[in-house]
Amino acid sequence: MKTKERALFTLDALRKAIPEPETELHYNNEYELLVAVILSAQCTDERVNKVTPALFEAFPSIKALAEASIDEVFPFIKSVSYPNNKSKHLVGMAKMVMKDFEGTIPPSIPQLVKLPGVGRKTAQVVASVAFDIDAIPVDTHVFRVANRIGLVKDADTPLKVEKQLKRILPQNTWSEAHHLLILHGRYRCLARSPKCEGCPLQPACLYYERLQKLPPPLKGLDKKKGKYYCKTSNTYFDQPLIKKDRSGTEQLACPACSSMSVYDTKTGKTTKKIKDYRVN
Repeated sequence: MKTKERALFTLDALRKAIPEPETELHYNNEYELLVAVILSAQCTDERVNKVTPALFEAFPSIKALAEASIDEVFPFIKSVSYPNNKSKHLVGMAKMVMKDFEGTIPPSIPQLVKLPGVGRKTAQVVASVAFDIDAIPVDTHVFRVANRIGLVKDADTPLKVEKQLKRILPQNTWSEAHHLLILHGRYRCLARSPKCEGCPLQPACLYYERLQKLPPPLKGLDKKKGKYYCKTSNTYFDQPLIKKDRSGTEQLACPACSSMSVYDTKTGKTTKKIKDYRVN
């Protein structure tokens, strides 16, 4: 399957699995959306949705937030990640909007990225959701899912993922694709334990294809002889070497022959791992 075919298959399959792809952040206007997206950096939407009702009640407008002090904002968001920095960013953002944009959230990505606490991803989310601008913001979910499926190749930064996705997806699907990939990554293609069984993307997913090529479990291993068994040298051992394979993934290796054909003697399963593109 060629990359563009894989991309269109992915869109069609995810549309059926996720009929209403949209942000899970709660907001009522552009101001609330921008605040929520800033707070969501390296934090779950669920956590953000718990703190924003009280925050917006205390500071119901961009003007009210601009007139607040950092110390006044902090107690409302202290349970999200990096609350000190985000308190500074929120107040700084509000002051700049009042000063440079006449109290109105700017509608373009170049203008949004000028605001404190607003990077490329945040700007694109706000531009896409609030102003219907075609964009593909790349967060950890989009980065992981796009690489795993094989929609992008050798894309080791969010910008590379974004550029490659834009080349293979029709522009009018960019924002929809962003939400579909995020939700797929959040609820099925999980970082640590992806739910591959029953996944609608199996026919197109390179990650799943590589999983199927892993060697089957070995029977009859004697765990009393060691935690691990090397099939190449027929050796049991307890302390493996750590080596990187051609994809850069760390694998367990035999201390006797350096082979990565290693098995867990308790389960009989191979210790080989497929590159999963998790962002640490």
